[in-house]
Amino acid sequence: MDLSKAEWRKATRSLNNGGECVELAGAASVVAVRDSKDPEGPVLLLTRAVLRAALQSATRTR
Repeated sequence: MDLSKAEWRKATRSLNNGGECVELAGAASVVAVRDSKDPEGPVLLLTRAVLRAALQSATRTR
């Protein structure tokens, strides 16, 4: 999937200290997720339903 024109944005829950930052971009029927410190690195592609379920699960386990 070509993400060269994707509009990446930092996740609202990412820390502002330059450390643990996750960026998201909407693409076709998926959400692309990457590490902001490695923008040329690997990208995780998730459906919106899977991303929503993962986030809900993570907030329940806090």
